[in-house]
Amino acid sequence: MEYPSLSHHGATRGVTGSCHQLHLGPSASVLIDCGLEQGSEAAPGAQSAALGFDIQGIQALVITHVHLDHVGRIPALLAAGYRGPIICSEPSARLLPLVLEDAYKLSISSEPAQVARYIDFIRDLIVPLPFEQWHAVLERPGLVCRIRLQRAGHLLGSAYVECDMQHGQANSRYVFSGDLGACGNPLLRPVQPPERADVLVLESTYGDRLHAHAGDRRQRLEAAIDRALADKGTILIPAFSLGRTQELLYELEDILHRKALLGGAGPGPDGDPLDWSQLPIILDSPLAQRITSVYRELHDYWNAEARARLAEGRDPLDFSQLISVDTHARHQQVVNYLKSTGRPAIVIAGNGMCSGGRIVNYLKAMLGDARHEVMFVGYQAKGTPGAVIQASEGAQGFVQIDLDGSLYEVRAKVVTLSGYSGHADQAGLVEFAVGMQQAARATVLVHGELRAKIGLAEALGRRYEELEWATEIVIPSELA
Repeated sequence: MEYPSLSHHGATRGVTGSCHQLHLGPSASVLIDCGLEQGSEAAPGAQSAALGFDIQGIQALVITHVHLDHVGRIPALLAAGYRGPIICSEPSARLLPLVLEDAYKLSISSEPAQVARYIDFIRDLIVPLPFEQWHAVLERPGLVCRIRLQRAGHLLGSAYVECDMQHGQANSRYVFSGDLGACGNPLLRPVQPPERADVLVLESTYGDRLHAHAGDRRQRLEAAIDRALADKGTILIPAFSLGRTQELLYELEDILHRKALLGGAGPGPDGDPLDWSQLPIILDSPLAQRITSVYRELHDYWNAEARARLAEGRDPLDFSQLISVDTHARHQQVVNYLKSTGRPAIVIAGNGMCSGGRIVNYLKAMLGDARHEVMFVGYQAKGTPGAVIQASEGAQGFVQIDLDGSLYEVRAKVVTLSGYSGHADQAGLVEFAVGMQQAARATVLVHGELRAKIGLAEALGRRYEELEWATEIVIPSELA
């Protein structure tokens, strides 16, 4: 085998399970991400399955960001005996224990002492690394490997990884994109392409499509809230706790702030005023609340516009109309109250695909009432309850959804709000790849459905040809 070389232990058949091994020599390698396969890509029992590859010689695990499809196999890695460093950005070092603790409670044990021991063990291995700073993971005679993290714009702390290797007199650099964010994220700083890469390992989630213009989403969100106020109904937003929830809170605070400046009310259909100042924004997710608190503490990592709002005395993630629901008893009270009254509200609850979590109780209580509205702001995987509800958007006649084994009629309005993707689209991925100062020797496409990879490969091929770059485009198979 020639070195350096790559093995892929996930994210080659679809968009989950990212795990890439960079082999530096016969007995040394670096692991980039250790993610869990999810949804239809996951084999039965994937959460508790053994790791599936040899950990001997792994010098470090480098995490691009803390979504479970990039970190969810860390428990299996530890069970296999790994005790090396878990290197990640400073924000990710704060978020990773929260995400792994929640997953541990759901899939292994919620016994407090056991959870505490596990999280303490994780924290002891985490090595926070500042952005833009080189860090040596291996220094041997004739072999040196350094890594550097750069902002990826996907969620707070997300990074792409530059691996610079010196083999004797030869130098090579591999770049792993992780998940690249879409432009226009309201909280995060934009992505800057790498200086150079001999091999670029590039995600392809939306490699075959372009996103709708993000500027339209706020107007559509505001219009939906006007409908809820007029109908005296609740807007239910299924959202994942990390990233999407914080974006929504940021934009809702801005809408409420501007409405307050304009007087905050307008006439409803029955002549009564639509009073925005009394509209509760209910965050019903203990994990989302803990993550949002960390986001607030890490405001130094926000973009300039978001930090400017703080300087004005506003708090985009903790405003007066935001109500956090913690206990399950309080959650059930809120569900019953909103079901039985004509009080408009916005509820953000997990999980994002309606396959579990607190959003399910809201759906059971409100799907049958046309006053309410289900608003989707994220991808709904095929076969999930969220996808079934989303498919009923605009449907005529009788639609039913299976929630926890019982059928519920869908009479609530259903709307999909585009423009909230956390991933770069085809244009963003291409610009990242061609933004370097020189051509990569190879571009390896991972983390996407086959059609997305093929679409991105075609788009990249056209741009490489225009630039006269002789860059090989590779679509790998598992363990290749």
